[in-house]
Amino acid sequence: MMLSLTFVLASCIFCTLSEPSAIGYDLNAPDQSFVMHKKLMEISGLGLSADEKSLVAVQDEDGIVFFINITTGKIEREVEFQDKGDYEGVEMVGKDIFVVKSTGTIYKISPSDGKYDKVEKFNFFLNEENDVEGLTYDAANHRLLLACKAKAGQGKDFKMKKGIYGFDLTTMTLGEAPVFTVSLEDVLAYLSNAAYVADKDQLLERFDKTADEFAFAPSSVAIHPITGQIYILSSVGKLLIVIDKDSQILHIEKLKKKLHTQPEGICFDKTGTMYISNEGKDDDPGKILVFKMKG
Repeated sequence: MMLSLTFVLASCIFCTLSEPSAIGYDLNAPDQSFVMHKKLMEISGLGLSADEKSLVAVQDEDGIVFFINITTGKIEREVEFQDKGDYEGVEMVGKDIFVVKSTGTIYKISPSDGKYDKVEKFNFFLNEENDVEGLTYDAANHRLLLACKAKAGQGKDFKMKKGIYGFDLTTMTLGEAPVFTVSLEDVLAYLSNAAYVADKDQLLERFDKTADEFAFAPSSVAIHPITGQIYILSSVGKLLIVIDKDSQILHIEKLKKKLHTQPEGICFDKTGTMYISNEGKDDDPGKILVFKMKG
């Protein structure tokens, strides 16, 4: 009888650990995994083509956009648009490709006669001190969102905060203030008030209110197609923070380092399937992990 009870309890614990988190994904158990070609060892940005048949990616050294088969993970096409540089984010809006550099420079790559040979460049006030790493399309507002890994802005009002700026695709201008922010104060309030947070003690230790810096550094951003919530990855600390349209934190999750070695890109298809890209290191190649929405 005791042996049977022990087995039941162990089974229940296993079921609990295998269940998806509050956001509907089990980020410890990908449904599929693609090993990247060595050209994408340092895959740094991830998006989706308009027809959702391909993933689009950049790596942080060469000015090339890679089209990746969404079923096999194989490179199907390469679009060279610029010389070498630190390219961090990529997104497609219709047939146009947008790429962002860590300095905040935005490239618009447009097709002509079937070839992507028209490139426009946009520069604004963001620079290497902001270290722009995330890029996604906000369809509801017809704008791109640019997530800053480092400084959210100038002045004391931005201390211990990270910012996401909006690039209006109608006027092709960048808003002067962040449209979303995440602060150390917000994170600590969430951790204090949430009914349950996995790895809470580790997170509280990481987000020490006496620290000199905010230990959250956005490496990618994406908008969930069903909920409209904003997902922000941080390779530093292996974290995912989900916020709503009012910048309220809805979820914080610590990612397992063994699986998410260096999470640098995130995107969704229209069904809510999540794709997370990880840079490779040493003998470990770059990867794209696929997570289907549960329930």
